[in-house]
Amino acid sequence: MAAVLEANPRTDLRKSASKQLRADGHVPAVLYGKDTASTAVSVPNITFVKTIREVGRNGIIELDVDGESDKHKVIVHDMQVDPIKDYLVHIDFFEVDLKSEMEADVSVNLTGSAPGEKEGGVLSPLLYNITVRALPTDIPEEITVDISELGVGDSVQIGDLTAGKAYEFVNESEETVVTVQPPEQEEPEEEENAEEPELVGAEDKDEADNDSN
Repeated sequence: MAAVLEANPRTDLRKSASKQLRADGHVPAVLYGKDTASTAVSVPNITFVKTIREVGRNGIIELDVDGESDKHKVIVHDMQVDPIKDYLVHIDFFEVDLKSEMEADVSVNLTGSAPGEKEGGVLSPLLYNITVRALPTDIPEEITVDISELGVGDSVQIGDLTAGKAYEFVNESEETVVTVQPPEQEEPEEEENAEEPELVGAEDKDEADNDSN
């Protein structure tokens, strides 16, 4: 059973009103979908965070908008977070059709320790999210990528991963998820006491000066 999250409609869309909502402990949001008109709403900050912890980042939420008779089955399509103060700025709720497949971005979770790092290599994640296609209820919480066999110069591509029975990858199979780059080679420092190059013709000029004397 999906978790229920209460929401209130928003009529004042000014920045000042949104700022006041956040100060009062609510997060401005928008509800929309393929057959759902865009509606401005707000949800309690603390309750939303608890709900996400309960159902997961891609879990189904029943959004109960005040004044509406039916609940909306939604997923969190996007969350905007202030990068400095680390608070929720805005949320996008997407109403889903539980019987129709959809695409969603799923976070990558790297597991294990790459031997290449011990050899001086640099672990470089290139994809932090992978797009999958599945029914809304079958979207995974994360994609686990094992890096325990990656040496220097090795990489994991989308084609190396095994999709679940209920979902498939949308990314191209050649896309690299993570790689271990070779260590940077330090350029040799120039010798401090390196001899200055001898000027061509300097010796002949000195001899000519001596002959003239």
